Amino acid sequence: MTTTAQPQVPVTILTGFLGSGKTTLLNHILTTEHGKRIAVIENEFGEVGVDQELVIGAEEEIFEMNNGCICCTVRGDLIRILSNLMKRKDRFDYILVETTGMADPGPVAQTFFVDDEMQEKMKLDGIVTVVDARHVWDHIDSSDEVKEQIAFADVILLNKIDLVSEDDLGRLEARIKNMNAAAKIHRTQDALIEVNNILNVGGFNLDRAMEVDTKFLEPEYPFEWVGVYDLAAGIYQLALAIGPDSTINIALFPLKEATPEVLDTVKMDAVLRFSEDGENHTDSQVVHAEDAALHTLQLNDRPTTFTIEVKEPGLYALFTQHHPNEYQLEFRENNGAGTSVLTHEYKPKHEHDNEVSSVGIDTPGDLDPKKLNEWLGNLLRTQGPDIFRMKGVLSMQGESRRFVFQGVHMLFDGRPDKPWGNSPRHNSLIFIGRNLDRVKLNEGFRACLV
Repeated sequence: MTTTAQPQVPVTILTGFLGSGKTTLLNHILTTEHGKRIAVIENEFGEVGVDQELVIGAEEEIFEMNNGCICCTVRGDLIRILSNLMKRKDRFDYILVETTGMADPGPVAQTFFVDDEMQEKMKLDGIVTVVDARHVWDHIDSSDEVKEQIAFADVILLNKIDLVSEDDLGRLEARIKNMNAAAKIHRTQDALIEVNNILNVGGFNLDRAMEVDTKFLEPEYPFEWVGVYDLAAGIYQLALAIGPDSTINIALFPLKEATPEVLDTVKMDAVLRFSEDGENHTDSQVVHAEDAALHTLQLNDRPTTFTIEVKEPGLYALFTQHHPNEYQLEFRENNGAGTSVLTHEYKPKHEHDNEVSSVGIDTPGDLDPKKLNEWLGNLLRTQGPDIFRMKGVLSMQGESRRFVFQGVHMLFDGRPDKPWGNSPRHNSLIFIGRNLDRVKLNEGFRACLV
């Protein structure tokens, strides 16, 4: 008896700065007769006008529209709402996920690579960015979010074109193409566009992958530090000084062993916890170590000590939103300061000041796979946070098929594609990001040629 794999549902991420027109576009998709069965995931409930008579159940956060679409709202974790949505996968053919106006779309894109269920059932098809043609100039030089949203895009909707002159549109398009030469640009008014222009754009083409090999070398996490403590049953104190914020999120997880490998197994559990709303705690409330919940500690701009109760002795991993040094964090036992037996620092949200640009490379010749792997690996380790997107078609020595790859930050997917046939073999690739050195990228890549 044989079984066939279920086709993956293509996912499109919709992003754009505040006021760009994302909500207008979503309203069109949810109410216009376009013949598509699309599940639209809304980040902020209330922005899209949903007839209350269409509600399946308010507790489920999933609403059916008259035109066959489904509207979902995210009040907590994206992975959770996607899992609930997939229980209705016979009711839709596409998923469109909206990010908030201030969001970097990179971590949302990474969701579809780090969770096994998401990776099995869905494929990231592309990222669509809506740009306010009139007001983007107020933010494009000062806002990292605007630059990142443009840099990540496979498709860009240059919206509100009726409010600007043709010369200004040309100047803006030139600026955007300098930042992201690979994105397809559509000019729109009131975010009106054919749905086919934003769905199935093939930005990642993971459905054609023969083998998906993805790895985060050092991605961004919602926490900056973890310490593993060997705790006996009893009462402990967590002392915090005044820091950059009036609150700090922490989460405790029991471990079987104090090894990096075991710690790595609870890392994704911590990511999911930090995506939820934390339980608010004042210094008069006890944090229970066994709960494995997210706790939001209220500091109120003064040094504060919180009580932690341990009922089951053993190893516990303490994940903290910020690095302990920022708050002079101290874990105290009854007989003095507690000492962690294992610690690890995680990369916080990366900050950049330099302009976003794109670097394209187009050259004939075959590549040495070993040299290419070594060069790409080193490039991602040293410059991964600055490389928002990369994609290309490569000619590998001894391989009759084209090798295609896509990347988001330090996430990389590459696989053989269709045969070269009579087409001339060549290498064509593009990097989009900040702090890109055109000369070094070209030199590094050409050094991988046979």
